[in-house]
Order: sequence, then structure tokens, then C-alpha cells
Amino acid sequence: MLDTDELNRMRWASRRGMLELDLVLEPFVNQCYAELEAADRARFQQLMLCQDQELFAWFLRRESPEDPEIASIVDRILRFTRPDLD
Repeated sequence: MLDTDELNRMRWASRRGMLELDLVLEPFVNQCYAELEAADRARFQQLMLCQDQELFAWFLRRESPEDPEIASIVDRILRFTRPDLD
């Protein structure tokens, strides 16, 4: 069961310094985070430790994360945000 405090922490963490990232991350947290398995929640938490510039490049598909765990959650967020990519 997802802890309400955890969800609130991730909502706060998803509020970044760039509007472009907010438009990707906040809807994902609000609509998907609570339904993620524990492993994907842990991946998302790791993702929130990354720099905004890295996130921006990954979500624009200019670069890919080297870490396969991070790449996995980035892909999941991209599929949520842009279902046409499947």
C-alpha cells in the first residue's frame, strides 16, 4: 500500500525548475505513481535525484540514460506522456 506521505513527496519532487519538466512529471505522478510497483516507484525516486538538464534531454529523446534502471522509468514516463511512441 502506498503511503500518502510518499505520494506527497513525489508530487513535490516532480515540481522542477522547468515548465517543460513539470508538464511531463506532475501528470505522471498524479495519474500513475500510486499504481506503480515498488521497483518502479524506487526508480522514479532515483530519477528525481537527477539534474533537470539530464531529464530535459531524456524526455526530448536527445539522449538516453546510461543507467538501465533510470532508462526504464524514463521510457515508462515517455509512454504515458506520448502514447504515439509505442
